[in-house]
Amino acid sequence: MGLDIRWPIGLMFALIGVILVIFGAVTGKDAEMYKRSLDINVNLIWGALLLVFGLFMLISAKIGSKAEKKAQK
Repeated sequence: MGLDIRWPIGLMFALIGVILVIFGAVTGKDAEMYKRSLDINVNLIWGALLLVFGLFMLISAKIGSKAEKKAQK
């Protein structure tokens, strides 16, 4: 098959994760912003989780495409 849904899902989650990690790192010193979340930098944590998930999807798509090409031969 030519279409693997893991590529766009991985790219989307990785991109959003990178944006959140950067935003969390830049605003990490702002105590007033994170007062509502018990001084936990939620943007940084969720950005890292989304980035890890996105990378996992991209890696699994890459491995799946290699296995598919190998099976076709």
